[in-house]
Parts: sequence; structure tokens; C-alpha cells
Amino acid sequence: MIRTSITIPTLVRIKAGALDRLGLYVVRGQFKSVTLLYSQALDNMLVARMDQSMAGQGIKVLQRIEVGSSSFEHAHEVFHALPRDTDVIIGFGGGKALDVAKYVAFLARLSYIAVPTSLSNDGFCSPQSSLEFKGIRRSFPAAMPYGVVVDIEVALNAPRILWLSGIGDIVSKITAVYDWKLSFKVKGTQVDDFAALLSDATVFQLMAKPDRDLDGMRLLATALMLNGIAMEICGSSRPASGSEHLISHALDLVSKRPRLHGLQVGVATYMVSQLQGRGSQRIANLFDQTGFWDAIRQDPFDRDEWIEAIKQAPLVKCNFISILSEQDHTEDLVKILDVDPYLKGVFR
Repeated sequence: MIRTSITIPTLVRIKAGALDRLGLYVVRGQFKSVTLLYSQALDNMLVARMDQSMAGQGIKVLQRIEVGSSSFEHAHEVFHALPRDTDVIIGFGGGKALDVAKYVAFLARLSYIAVPTSLSNDGFCSPQSSLEFKGIRRSFPAAMPYGVVVDIEVALNAPRILWLSGIGDIVSKITAVYDWKLSFKVKGTQVDDFAALLSDATVFQLMAKPDRDLDGMRLLATALMLNGIAMEICGSSRPASGSEHLISHALDLVSKRPRLHGLQVGVATYMVSQLQGRGSQRIANLFDQTGFWDAIRQDPFDRDEWIEAIKQAPLVKCNFISILSEQDHTEDLVKILDVDPYLKGVFR
């Protein structure tokens, strides 16, 4: 019998005012010396609140690094310059800072605390870091966080488009789990039933209250976190990433102006769900309710870039079985792109 051993966050605080109590949480974890990686151009008031929280508990911030690049090379520079007496790394802000911080924590074998200031994707609590290597974005193994601290008031005050990106990333679990189970049927890819169940549950948890208020932010943060844990449970990204992510990854390569990950993935999820015959109307209704469609129509995607991404998507990952590898669905997806009423105005 195969037993699963996983790492999950010990500290979880998803509530209003959590940022101001971060120093207290660090002390409770018996950490004394911190290296802080924070996003470039992060609101100075947020940085000041972080500093005050640390100072109030007598915590030493040994090094403060402003992260403007999520390159593999930069992450290694940070690792090699890490003060020896660091006992915890904190990633504070957006995706680049968190990705670099958790990869450095993985290399240094140190505890890591994730403090996201927005909820645009599930990366803040996942066992992978998305870094640029020789100009191409790739996934690298990373430390699962010891702690996840989300101040939902801070997240609520982040730009609305980041919240919509988080919505788009969550719904992708519907098509990802389908593709995972399809891969089992085609080539026997192992499916962890609990990870699949947890991933599915995150979507329906969000759909119960997809509102942009404090309760809605709490639900979204929890759903994104649990999805990261689903990936840790099974040791792969399959509960969270399927053919919809392949399209988004291909789009990152061909587009002159790639958009937020969750926006691309959300639209691709809706299209792929129609191929799979699963959940399309639920997704469309959610996007209507949250204003996701309207936000995309204000800045439409390039139709030709999407068609090229659809063609390239099956080639993005070798030996990755999804509905796109069953047969050539290019014509089917292009037809959906052109005639589906919900996609009217989404492409130009």
C-alpha cells in the first residue's frame, strides 16, 4: 500500500487585519531572524505596516530585497547572498516576489511564510515556483509554505482585475480534473482521488459566494490555498492544470502582450469545458455574475494569437494527456471562439 506524506501549512491566517499581526505569528513560530522579499513598487503603506509589525515583536529583518524579476538567475543570486542566520523567509506582495521567495526557501531548506497582497492565482500556496529561465517561463520545485497569511482587507483593496484573475484560475480546476481522469483512461496516469476531490471542492466553495467583499475574499483565498495543497498531495500540478493551462502557456509564448494568467486560463477553461461537455453553463454564469466577461471585453484578446496558441497547446508539455491530445480540436475551438454568444467581444 502506498502511503502519502505531504507538507501543509502549519500557520494559516485568512482574516482582516492579519498583516498587522504578522510579527506575532512569526514569534509564535519561534522565528527570530527574517529575510524579507517583497514586490517592486508595493504600496509604501503596506511595507510600513509590515515593518511596524516586525519591530513591535523585536524581530530582526536581516535583509530586505525588492523583487522586480522572477528570473531563475535572480533567484540564485538571492540564495547565494542569503544571511546565514536567517531562520525564515517571508514573501510579501505579488507573484514574482512569492515565486522567488519560495524557491529560495526550497534551496536553503528554510521555512517560508507567504503573505500575498492579492488573490490572482493559486501560486501562493503551491509546491512549484514559476520562474523565467533563458527567457522562457518554467516551473521549478519550491517550498510549501510553513505559513499562509492573507489580510483580506488588503486583498479587497487590490485592483479588481486581480480578483477576477483569481476567479479564472479557480474555475480551471473543472477542466483540469477531467483531463487528469482522461489521462488515467488513456495511459494509466495515477489519480489521487482525495486531491481530485479537494480540487473540485474549491470551485464549488467559491461558487457559493463569488462576491467581492470580505467574506468573498476569505472564500477565494481559502479555495486557492486548498488547491495548492491538492497539488502537494499528489505531487504534480494535475489537479489544477489541464488543457486550459496548455493554451495559456502557449499564449504566453506567442502573444505580444500576455495578460494575467487567470484571465487567460479562465477564458480557455470555458472553451475547453465545451469540448469536455462539463460545466460550461456554470462557468458562463459565474463569469456573468462576477463581471469577468465585461472586464475582458474592455480589453479584448487578439483572435489570431489565440488561434495560434490553440494550435501549439498540445505540444507545450511532452507526454501530457488531455482532451487536446485525443485528436486535433483546433477547428472545434476556433468555431467556439467565433460563434459562442458569451465570447462575443472577448476577441478582436
